[in-house]
Amino acid sequence: MKYFNRKLFRLCAGLFTVMALFVACKKDGNPNDLPTSVPESAYVGQTGAEVIKILAIGNSFSENAIESNLYELAKESGKTVIIGNMYIGGASLGQHAQNATANGSVYEYRKINTEGVKRNFPKVSIATALADEKWDYISFQQASPLSGLADPTQQDLTTVFNYVKSKVNNPEVKYIYHQTWAYAPNTSNTGFANYDNDQTTMYNGIVSVSQNVKNIVPVDIIVPAGTAIQDARTSLLGESFTVGDGYHLNELGKYTAACTWFEALFGTSVVGAKYKPAGISNFEVSVAQNAAHFAVLKSFEITSMADFQVEPAPLQYPVLIDFGNAAPSPSWNQVSSYTEGTKANLKDSVNAFVGISLVITERFNAINTNGATGTTTSLNMPDNVSARNFYGNSRGPLFNGITTPQSVFELSGLVKNITYNFCFFGSRAASDNRETLYTVAGENSGSASLNAGSNATEVACVSNIKPDANGKIKVTVTSGPNNVTSNGWFYINAAKITSNN
Repeated sequence: MKYFNRKLFRLCAGLFTVMALFVACKKDGNPNDLPTSVPESAYVGQTGAEVIKILAIGNSFSENAIESNLYELAKESGKTVIIGNMYIGGASLGQHAQNATANGSVYEYRKINTEGVKRNFPKVSIATALADEKWDYISFQQASPLSGLADPTQQDLTTVFNYVKSKVNNPEVKYIYHQTWAYAPNTSNTGFANYDNDQTTMYNGIVSVSQNVKNIVPVDIIVPAGTAIQDARTSLLGESFTVGDGYHLNELGKYTAACTWFEALFGTSVVGAKYKPAGISNFEVSVAQNAAHFAVLKSFEITSMADFQVEPAPLQYPVLIDFGNAAPSPSWNQVSSYTEGTKANLKDSVNAFVGISLVITERFNAINTNGATGTTTSLNMPDNVSARNFYGNSRGPLFNGITTPQSVFELSGLVKNITYNFCFFGSRAASDNRETLYTVAGENSGSASLNAGSNATEVACVSNIKPDANGKIKVTVTSGPNNVTSNGWFYINAAKITSNN
Protein backbone atom coordinates (compact mmCIF):
# COMPACT_ATOMS: atom_id res chain seq x y z
CA MET A 1 0.00 0.00 0.00
CA LYS A 2 2.85 2.34 0.83
CA TYR A 3 4.49 1.42 -2.46
CA PHE A 4 1.28 2.10 -4.37
CA ASN A 5 0.87 5.51 -2.74
CA ARG A 6 4.48 6.44 -3.48
CA LYS A 7 4.06 5.38 -7.10
CA LEU A 8 0.78 7.24 -7.42
CA PHE A 9 2.35 10.36 -5.93
CA ARG A 10 5.21 10.24 -8.41
CA LEU A 11 2.79 9.82 -11.32
CA CYS A 12 0.62 12.74 -10.19
CA ALA A 13 3.68 14.91 -9.57
CA GLY A 14 4.92 14.16 -13.08
CA LEU A 15 1.57 15.02 -14.63
CA PHE A 16 1.44 18.25 -12.64
CA THR A 17 4.91 19.21 -13.85
CA VAL A 18 3.99 18.58 -17.49
CA MET A 19 0.82 20.62 -17.11
CA ALA A 20 2.71 23.46 -15.45
CA LEU A 21 5.27 23.48 -18.25
CA PHE A 22 2.46 23.54 -20.82
CA VAL A 23 0.80 26.50 -19.14
CA ALA A 24 4.12 28.34 -18.81
CA CYS A 25 4.90 27.83 -22.50
CA LYS A 26 1.42 29.00 -23.42
CA LYS A 27 1.88 32.14 -21.31
CA ASP A 28 5.30 32.89 -22.82
CA GLY A 29 3.89 32.81 -26.33
CA ASN A 30 0.58 34.47 -25.48
CA PRO A 31 1.00 36.42 -22.22
CA ASN A 32 -2.33 38.26 -22.63
CA ASP A 33 -4.36 35.05 -22.96
CA LEU A 34 -5.73 36.15 -26.32
CA PRO A 35 -7.85 33.46 -27.96
CA THR A 36 -6.14 31.15 -30.43
CA SER A 37 -9.37 30.94 -32.43
CA VAL A 38 -12.59 32.90 -32.48
CA PRO A 39 -16.13 31.49 -32.76
CA GLU A 40 -18.24 32.61 -35.68
CA SER A 41 -20.70 34.23 -33.24
CA ALA A 42 -18.07 36.89 -32.55
CA TYR A 43 -18.39 38.25 -36.08
CA VAL A 44 -21.85 39.73 -35.68
CA GLY A 45 -22.35 43.07 -33.93
CA GLN A 46 -25.01 43.78 -31.35
CA THR A 47 -27.36 45.08 -34.05
CA GLY A 48 -26.88 41.94 -36.12
CA ALA A 49 -24.70 43.73 -38.65
CA GLU A 50 -21.54 42.12 -39.92
CA VAL A 51 -18.40 43.16 -38.07
CA ILE A 52 -15.62 44.35 -40.39
CA LYS A 53 -12.18 43.60 -38.97
CA ILE A 54 -9.07 45.56 -39.95
CA LEU A 55 -5.52 44.76 -38.83
CA ALA A 56 -2.41 46.83 -39.53
CA ILE A 57 1.11 45.48 -39.18
CA GLY A 58 2.87 48.79 -38.81
CA ASN A 59 4.25 51.47 -36.56
CA SER A 60 3.42 55.03 -35.50
CA PHE A 61 2.24 55.87 -39.03
CA SER A 62 -0.46 53.20 -38.82
CA GLU A 63 -1.25 54.56 -35.35
CA ASN A 64 -1.70 58.03 -36.88
CA ALA A 65 -3.91 56.71 -39.67
CA ILE A 66 -6.29 54.20 -38.08
CA GLU A 67 -6.26 54.51 -34.28
CA SER A 68 -8.10 57.85 -34.42
CA ASN A 69 -11.23 58.74 -36.41
CA LEU A 70 -11.59 55.62 -38.57
CA TYR A 71 -13.86 53.90 -36.06
CA GLU A 72 -16.04 57.01 -35.77
CA LEU A 73 -16.28 57.50 -39.55
CA ALA A 74 -17.29 53.87 -39.99
CA LYS A 75 -19.85 54.06 -37.17
CA GLU A 76 -21.48 57.16 -38.70
CA SER A 77 -21.91 55.27 -41.97
CA GLY A 78 -23.57 52.34 -40.18
CA LYS A 79 -20.57 50.00 -40.19
CA THR A 80 -19.40 48.02 -37.17
CA VAL A 81 -15.62 47.61 -37.12
CA ILE A 82 -12.83 46.11 -35.08
CA ILE A 83 -9.46 47.79 -35.61
CA GLY A 84 -6.13 46.25 -34.66
CA ASN A 85 -2.65 47.71 -34.92
CA MET A 86 0.52 45.67 -34.41
CA TYR A 87 2.68 48.52 -33.15
CA ILE A 88 6.42 48.96 -32.85
CA GLY A 89 7.61 52.55 -33.17
CA GLY A 90 9.58 53.05 -36.39
CA ALA A 91 9.31 49.39 -37.42
CA SER A 92 10.30 48.62 -41.00
CA LEU A 93 9.21 45.73 -43.20
CA GLY A 94 12.62 44.23 -42.48
CA GLN A 95 11.92 44.28 -38.76
CA HIS A 96 8.48 42.76 -39.31
CA ALA A 97 10.07 40.02 -41.42
CA GLN A 98 12.55 39.20 -38.64
CA ASN A 99 9.81 39.17 -36.02
CA ALA A 100 7.64 36.91 -38.15
CA THR A 101 10.45 34.45 -38.80
CA ALA A 102 11.35 34.33 -35.09
CA ASN A 103 7.69 34.34 -33.98
CA GLY A 104 8.69 37.15 -31.65
CA SER A 105 6.20 38.35 -29.04
CA VAL A 106 7.50 41.90 -29.33
CA TYR A 107 4.53 43.98 -30.49
CA GLU A 108 2.08 46.15 -28.64
CA TYR A 109 -1.21 44.91 -30.03
CA ARG A 110 -3.63 47.84 -29.95
CA LYS A 111 -7.22 46.83 -30.46
CA ILE A 112 -10.40 48.91 -30.80
CA ASN A 113 -13.48 46.79 -30.18
CA THR A 114 -16.98 47.10 -31.61
CA GLU A 115 -17.88 49.64 -28.92
CA GLY A 116 -14.95 51.90 -29.81
CA VAL A 117 -12.97 51.00 -26.67
CA LYS A 118 -9.23 50.58 -27.18
CA ARG A 119 -7.03 48.18 -25.21
CA ASN A 120 -3.29 47.72 -25.54
CA PHE A 121 -1.79 44.24 -25.15
CA PRO A 122 2.01 44.05 -24.68
CA LYS A 123 4.34 41.33 -25.92
CA VAL A 124 2.17 39.89 -28.68
CA SER A 125 3.40 38.03 -31.75
CA ILE A 126 2.05 38.47 -35.27
CA ALA A 127 0.78 34.88 -35.19
CA THR A 128 -1.19 35.51 -32.00
CA ALA A 129 -2.81 38.64 -33.39
CA LEU A 130 -3.71 36.85 -36.62
CA ALA A 131 -5.43 34.12 -34.61
CA ASP A 132 -7.28 36.62 -32.43
CA GLU A 133 -9.78 37.61 -35.14
CA LYS A 134 -10.96 36.47 -38.54
CA TRP A 135 -9.52 39.57 -40.18
CA ASP A 136 -11.18 40.98 -43.29
CA TYR A 137 -8.33 43.36 -44.10
CA ILE A 138 -4.64 43.19 -43.24
CA SER A 139 -2.29 46.03 -44.13
CA PHE A 140 1.45 46.33 -44.55
CA GLN A 141 3.59 49.45 -44.69
CA GLN A 142 7.21 50.44 -44.83
CA ALA A 143 9.00 52.55 -42.23
CA SER A 144 8.81 56.18 -43.29
CA PRO A 145 12.55 56.78 -43.92
CA LEU A 146 12.48 53.80 -46.34
CA SER A 147 9.01 54.33 -47.78
CA GLY A 148 10.27 55.86 -51.00
CA LEU A 149 13.14 53.39 -51.55
CA ALA A 150 12.42 50.39 -53.77
CA ASP A 151 15.04 47.89 -52.60
CA PRO A 152 14.09 47.53 -48.89
CA THR A 153 10.44 47.03 -49.79
CA GLN A 154 11.27 44.54 -52.53
CA GLN A 155 13.46 42.55 -50.14
CA ASP A 156 11.16 42.27 -47.14
CA LEU A 157 7.52 42.65 -48.16
CA THR A 158 7.37 39.16 -49.68
CA THR A 159 8.60 37.56 -46.44
CA VAL A 160 6.02 39.35 -44.30
CA PHE A 161 3.20 38.74 -46.78
CA ASN A 162 3.91 35.01 -47.14
CA TYR A 163 4.11 34.58 -43.37
CA VAL A 164 0.78 36.33 -42.81
CA LYS A 165 -0.87 34.40 -45.62
CA SER A 166 0.27 31.12 -44.06
CA LYS A 167 -1.27 32.01 -40.69
CA VAL A 168 -4.43 33.95 -41.56
CA ASN A 169 -7.74 32.20 -40.77
CA ASN A 170 -9.95 33.96 -43.34
CA PRO A 171 -9.52 32.71 -46.91
CA GLU A 172 -11.41 35.80 -48.16
CA VAL A 173 -9.08 38.30 -46.48
CA LYS A 174 -8.03 41.33 -48.53
CA TYR A 175 -4.51 42.70 -48.30
CA ILE A 176 -3.68 46.41 -48.13
CA TYR A 177 -0.53 48.41 -48.75
CA HIS A 178 -0.57 51.62 -46.70
CA GLN A 179 1.09 54.41 -48.69
CA THR A 180 2.65 56.72 -46.10
CA TRP A 181 3.33 60.46 -46.47
CA ALA A 182 6.31 62.65 -47.21
CA TYR A 183 7.87 64.75 -44.48
CA ALA A 184 7.32 68.47 -43.94
CA PRO A 185 10.30 70.57 -45.10
CA ASN A 186 11.23 71.45 -41.49
CA THR A 187 11.25 67.84 -40.26
CA SER A 188 13.68 66.67 -37.63
CA ASN A 189 13.77 63.12 -39.07
CA THR A 190 17.27 62.26 -40.25
CA GLY A 191 15.74 59.84 -42.79
CA PHE A 192 14.82 62.89 -44.88
CA ALA A 193 18.42 62.81 -46.12
CA ASN A 194 17.47 59.73 -48.17
CA TYR A 195 15.53 62.15 -50.37
CA ASP A 196 17.98 65.07 -50.41
CA ASN A 197 15.82 66.71 -47.73
CA ASP A 198 13.20 67.47 -50.37
CA GLN A 199 9.50 66.77 -49.88
CA THR A 200 8.71 66.39 -53.60
CA THR A 201 11.55 63.90 -54.06
CA MET A 202 10.29 61.89 -51.09
CA TYR A 203 6.68 61.93 -52.27
CA ASN A 204 7.68 60.83 -55.79
CA GLY A 205 9.67 57.96 -54.30
CA ILE A 206 6.72 56.87 -52.15
CA VAL A 207 4.44 56.92 -55.19
CA SER A 208 6.91 54.91 -57.25
CA VAL A 209 7.16 52.21 -54.55
CA SER A 210 3.42 52.00 -53.97
CA GLN A 211 2.76 51.76 -57.72
CA ASN A 212 5.09 48.76 -57.87
CA VAL A 213 3.81 46.92 -54.78
CA LYS A 214 1.36 44.76 -56.75
CA ASN A 215 4.33 43.44 -58.71
CA ILE A 216 5.86 42.24 -55.43
CA VAL A 217 2.87 40.70 -53.64
CA PRO A 218 -0.81 40.42 -54.63
CA VAL A 219 -2.25 43.25 -52.52
CA ASP A 220 -5.88 44.12 -53.18
CA ILE A 221 -5.99 47.74 -52.04
CA ILE A 222 -3.60 50.69 -51.93
CA VAL A 223 -4.60 53.22 -49.27
CA PRO A 224 -3.09 56.45 -50.65
CA ALA A 225 -2.71 58.40 -47.41
CA GLY A 226 0.52 59.90 -48.72
CA THR A 227 -1.21 61.36 -51.76
CA ALA A 228 -4.08 62.65 -49.61
CA ILE A 229 -1.68 64.57 -47.36
CA GLN A 230 0.16 65.92 -50.41
CA ASP A 231 -3.12 67.00 -52.04
CA ALA A 232 -4.16 68.76 -48.85
CA ARG A 233 -0.84 70.60 -48.71
CA THR A 234 -1.69 72.32 -52.01
CA SER A 235 -4.62 74.07 -50.31
CA LEU A 236 -4.23 77.28 -48.37
CA LEU A 237 -3.64 75.11 -45.29
CA GLY A 238 -0.14 74.34 -46.58
CA GLU A 239 2.06 72.57 -44.05
CA SER A 240 -0.69 72.26 -41.43
CA PHE A 241 -0.83 68.47 -41.15
CA THR A 242 2.11 67.40 -38.97
CA VAL A 243 3.23 68.04 -35.40
CA GLY A 244 6.48 69.82 -34.61
CA ASP A 245 8.70 66.93 -35.69
CA GLY A 246 7.45 67.33 -39.27
CA TYR A 247 6.56 63.69 -39.88
CA HIS A 248 3.97 62.48 -37.38
CA LEU A 249 0.47 63.75 -38.12
CA ASN A 250 -1.42 66.23 -35.99
CA GLU A 251 -5.18 65.96 -35.44
CA LEU A 252 -5.99 67.41 -38.86
CA GLY A 253 -3.47 65.10 -40.53
CA LYS A 254 -4.83 62.06 -38.68
CA TYR A 255 -8.35 62.95 -39.79
CA THR A 256 -7.18 63.27 -43.41
CA ALA A 257 -5.48 59.86 -43.29
CA ALA A 258 -8.49 58.21 -41.64
CA CYS A 259 -10.79 59.68 -44.29
CA THR A 260 -8.54 58.13 -46.92
CA TRP A 261 -8.69 54.72 -45.24
CA PHE A 262 -12.47 54.95 -44.96
CA GLU A 263 -13.03 55.70 -48.64
CA ALA A 264 -10.40 53.24 -49.89
CA LEU A 265 -11.82 50.40 -47.76
CA PHE A 266 -15.54 50.93 -48.15
CA GLY A 267 -15.82 52.50 -51.60
CA THR A 268 -18.04 55.26 -50.27
CA SER A 269 -17.18 58.94 -50.69
CA VAL A 270 -16.17 60.49 -47.39
CA VAL A 271 -17.08 63.99 -48.61
CA GLY A 272 -19.94 65.29 -46.52
CA ALA A 273 -19.35 63.02 -43.51
CA LYS A 274 -20.60 64.76 -40.38
CA TYR A 275 -18.09 63.32 -37.94
CA LYS A 276 -15.10 65.52 -37.19
CA PRO A 277 -12.65 65.67 -34.28
CA ALA A 278 -12.95 68.51 -31.79
CA GLY A 279 -10.99 71.64 -32.63
CA ILE A 280 -11.06 71.25 -36.42
CA SER A 281 -12.90 73.92 -38.41
CA ASN A 282 -15.46 73.20 -41.11
CA PHE A 283 -13.04 74.44 -43.75
CA GLU A 284 -10.33 72.05 -42.53
CA VAL A 285 -12.87 69.21 -42.60
CA SER A 286 -13.73 70.08 -46.20
CA VAL A 287 -10.07 70.07 -47.22
CA ALA A 288 -9.36 66.77 -45.42
CA GLN A 289 -12.38 64.97 -46.86
CA ASN A 290 -11.84 66.21 -50.39
CA ALA A 291 -8.10 65.48 -50.26
CA ALA A 292 -8.92 61.89 -49.29
CA HIS A 293 -11.50 61.63 -52.06
CA PHE A 294 -9.14 63.01 -54.70
CA ALA A 295 -6.37 60.67 -53.54
CA VAL A 296 -8.56 57.59 -53.86
CA LEU A 297 -9.58 58.71 -57.36
CA LYS A 298 -5.95 59.43 -58.35
CA SER A 299 -3.70 57.56 -55.96
CA PHE A 300 -0.38 58.26 -57.64
CA GLU A 301 -0.61 61.93 -58.59
CA ILE A 302 -1.24 65.21 -56.85
CA THR A 303 -4.58 66.95 -57.32
CA SER A 304 -4.29 70.67 -56.69
CA MET A 305 -6.61 72.11 -54.07
CA ALA A 306 -5.50 75.71 -54.55
CA ASP A 307 -9.06 76.71 -55.44
CA PHE A 308 -10.39 75.61 -52.04
CA GLN A 309 -11.00 78.87 -50.22
CA VAL A 310 -12.81 79.93 -47.11
CA GLU A 311 -15.77 82.11 -48.00
CA PRO A 312 -15.17 85.60 -46.56
CA ALA A 313 -17.32 86.15 -43.50
CA PRO A 314 -17.45 88.61 -40.60
CA LEU A 315 -15.16 87.69 -37.73
CA GLN A 316 -16.85 86.03 -34.79
CA TYR A 317 -13.58 86.03 -32.85
CA PRO A 318 -10.50 88.26 -33.14
CA VAL A 319 -7.54 87.39 -35.34
CA LEU A 320 -4.29 87.63 -33.36
CA ILE A 321 -0.93 87.92 -35.13
CA ASP A 322 2.51 87.30 -33.61
CA PHE A 323 5.40 88.88 -35.54
CA GLY A 324 8.39 86.89 -34.28
CA ASN A 325 10.02 83.49 -34.09
CA ALA A 326 9.70 82.43 -30.47
CA ALA A 327 7.76 79.27 -29.61
CA PRO A 328 4.26 79.72 -31.11
CA SER A 329 1.40 80.46 -28.74
CA PRO A 330 -2.06 78.91 -28.90
CA SER A 331 -4.66 81.20 -30.50
CA TRP A 332 -1.97 83.31 -32.17
CA ASN A 333 -0.96 83.24 -35.84
CA GLN A 334 2.80 83.34 -35.93
CA VAL A 335 4.50 85.09 -38.86
CA SER A 336 8.11 84.06 -38.34
CA SER A 337 9.73 85.34 -41.55
CA TYR A 338 10.10 89.06 -42.21
CA THR A 339 11.06 89.02 -45.88
CA GLU A 340 9.07 90.00 -48.95
CA GLY A 341 6.75 87.23 -50.16
CA THR A 342 6.18 85.71 -46.71
CA LYS A 343 2.58 84.47 -46.55
CA ALA A 344 0.31 83.23 -43.79
CA ASN A 345 -3.29 81.99 -43.82
CA LEU A 346 -4.87 83.29 -40.67
CA LYS A 347 -7.05 81.65 -38.02
CA ASP A 348 -9.15 83.35 -35.41
CA SER A 349 -8.52 83.01 -31.69
CA VAL A 350 -10.45 79.72 -31.53
CA ASN A 351 -8.21 78.31 -34.30
CA ALA A 352 -10.73 78.38 -37.15
CA PHE A 353 -9.50 79.48 -40.56
CA VAL A 354 -11.28 82.68 -41.56
CA GLY A 355 -10.17 83.03 -45.18
CA ILE A 356 -7.86 85.98 -44.52
CA SER A 357 -4.36 85.77 -45.95
CA LEU A 358 -1.40 87.94 -44.99
CA VAL A 359 1.51 88.56 -47.34
CA ILE A 360 4.52 90.80 -46.73
CA THR A 361 4.97 92.98 -49.82
CA GLU A 362 7.83 95.15 -48.49
CA ARG A 363 10.24 93.51 -46.10
CA PHE A 364 11.30 94.36 -42.56
CA ASN A 365 15.01 94.49 -41.73
CA ALA A 366 15.13 91.58 -39.26
CA ILE A 367 13.88 90.20 -35.93
CA ASN A 368 14.73 91.67 -32.52
CA THR A 369 14.36 89.79 -29.23
CA ASN A 370 14.35 92.70 -26.76
CA GLY A 371 10.66 93.52 -26.60
CA ALA A 372 8.84 93.98 -23.30
CA THR A 373 7.53 91.15 -21.16
CA GLY A 374 4.81 91.31 -18.55
CA THR A 375 2.80 93.67 -20.77
CA THR A 376 -0.56 95.08 -19.73
CA THR A 377 -2.47 95.89 -22.91
CA SER A 378 -5.82 94.99 -24.44
CA LEU A 379 -4.05 92.37 -26.58
CA ASN A 380 -3.37 90.14 -23.52
CA MET A 381 -0.11 88.94 -25.04
CA PRO A 382 1.98 86.11 -23.62
CA ASP A 383 5.62 87.03 -23.14
CA ASN A 384 6.84 85.00 -26.11
CA VAL A 385 4.66 87.21 -28.35
CA SER A 386 5.49 90.59 -26.80
CA ALA A 387 9.23 89.93 -26.43
CA ARG A 388 10.02 89.68 -30.14
CA ASN A 389 9.44 92.03 -33.01
CA PHE A 390 9.99 92.69 -36.67
CA TYR A 391 11.91 95.95 -37.01
CA GLY A 392 12.91 98.31 -39.77
CA ASN A 393 15.22 101.28 -40.29
CA SER A 394 13.69 104.07 -42.32
CA ARG A 395 16.79 106.25 -42.71
CA GLY A 396 20.39 106.88 -41.81
CA PRO A 397 23.28 104.42 -41.89
CA LEU A 398 22.74 101.03 -43.48
CA PHE A 399 21.97 98.23 -41.04
CA ASN A 400 22.48 94.64 -42.13
CA GLY A 401 23.49 96.24 -45.42
CA ILE A 402 20.09 97.84 -46.10
CA THR A 403 17.59 100.50 -45.16
CA THR A 404 13.85 99.79 -45.07
CA PRO A 405 12.03 103.10 -45.50
CA GLN A 406 8.78 101.33 -44.72
CA SER A 407 7.53 97.79 -44.32
CA VAL A 408 4.18 96.67 -45.72
CA PHE A 409 1.90 93.68 -45.41
CA GLU A 410 -1.36 93.13 -47.22
CA LEU A 411 -4.49 91.36 -46.00
CA SER A 412 -6.83 89.72 -48.51
CA GLY A 413 -10.01 87.65 -48.29
CA LEU A 414 -11.88 90.32 -46.34
CA VAL A 415 -15.60 90.98 -46.57
CA LYS A 416 -16.01 93.99 -48.85
CA ASN A 417 -19.11 95.56 -47.32
CA ILE A 418 -18.08 95.67 -43.65
CA THR A 419 -15.35 97.51 -41.76
CA TYR A 420 -12.43 96.22 -39.69
CA ASN A 421 -10.56 97.42 -36.62
CA PHE A 422 -6.83 97.04 -36.00
CA CYS A 423 -4.68 97.36 -32.89
CA PHE A 424 -0.87 97.16 -33.04
CA PHE A 425 1.81 96.65 -30.41
CA GLY A 426 5.45 97.62 -30.86
CA SER A 427 8.18 97.39 -28.24
CA ARG A 428 11.94 97.38 -27.96
CA ALA A 429 14.03 98.04 -24.84
CA ALA A 430 15.28 101.61 -25.29
CA SER A 431 15.33 104.97 -23.47
CA ASP A 432 14.76 107.21 -26.51
CA ASN A 433 11.65 107.91 -28.55
CA ARG A 434 11.15 105.21 -31.19
CA GLU A 435 7.78 106.32 -32.43
CA THR A 436 6.29 103.87 -34.90
CA LEU A 437 3.50 104.84 -37.27
CA TYR A 438 0.90 102.28 -38.45
CA THR A 439 -1.22 103.23 -41.48
CA VAL A 440 -4.14 101.05 -42.55
CA ALA A 441 -5.61 101.60 -46.02
CA GLY A 442 -8.48 100.05 -47.98
CA GLU A 443 -11.34 102.01 -49.48
CA ASN A 444 -10.57 104.52 -46.72
CA SER A 445 -7.51 104.87 -44.48
CA GLY A 446 -6.38 105.79 -40.98
CA SER A 447 -3.19 105.99 -38.92
CA ALA A 448 -2.08 105.63 -35.31
CA SER A 449 1.29 105.68 -33.58
CA LEU A 450 3.05 104.72 -30.36
CA ASN A 451 6.49 105.10 -28.85
CA ALA A 452 7.96 101.59 -29.01
CA GLY A 453 10.87 102.48 -26.68
CA SER A 454 10.43 100.11 -23.70
CA ASN A 455 6.69 100.10 -24.33
CA ALA A 456 4.72 97.65 -22.20
CA THR A 457 1.32 99.34 -21.91
CA GLU A 458 0.30 101.09 -25.13
CA VAL A 459 -1.28 99.93 -28.37
CA ALA A 460 -2.03 101.93 -31.52
CA CYS A 461 -5.52 101.34 -32.91
CA VAL A 462 -7.16 102.21 -36.22
CA SER A 463 -10.90 101.59 -36.57
CA ASN A 464 -13.59 101.32 -39.23
CA ILE A 465 -11.44 100.57 -42.27
CA LYS A 466 -13.33 99.19 -45.25
CA PRO A 467 -11.56 96.83 -47.67
CA ASP A 468 -11.03 97.93 -51.25
CA ALA A 469 -12.99 96.51 -54.19
CA ASN A 470 -10.80 93.40 -54.16
CA GLY A 471 -11.37 92.68 -50.46
CA LYS A 472 -7.88 93.87 -49.48
CA ILE A 473 -6.39 96.14 -46.83
CA LYS A 474 -2.76 97.31 -46.73
CA VAL A 475 -0.85 97.96 -43.51
CA THR A 476 2.26 100.17 -43.66
CA VAL A 477 4.72 100.35 -40.75
CA THR A 478 7.38 103.06 -40.56
CA SER A 479 8.95 105.58 -38.20
CA GLY A 480 6.74 108.37 -36.87
CA PRO A 481 7.50 112.13 -36.91
CA ASN A 482 8.61 112.11 -33.26
CA ASN A 483 11.11 109.28 -33.75
CA VAL A 484 14.53 110.62 -32.66
CA THR A 485 16.75 107.69 -33.65
CA SER A 486 19.30 108.29 -36.38
CA ASN A 487 18.27 105.04 -38.10
CA GLY A 488 14.53 105.68 -37.81
CA TRP A 489 13.92 102.39 -35.99
CA PHE A 490 10.34 101.11 -36.09
CA TYR A 491 8.71 97.96 -34.70
CA ILE A 492 5.74 95.61 -34.77
CA ASN A 493 5.42 92.78 -32.26
CA ALA A 494 1.74 91.92 -32.49
CA ALA A 495 -1.59 92.87 -34.04
CA LYS A 496 -5.26 92.23 -33.40
CA ILE A 497 -8.01 92.36 -36.04
CA THR A 498 -11.75 92.49 -35.39
CA SER A 499 -14.69 93.29 -37.65
CA ASN A 500 -17.85 95.39 -37.30
CA ASN A 501 -20.44 92.83 -38.32
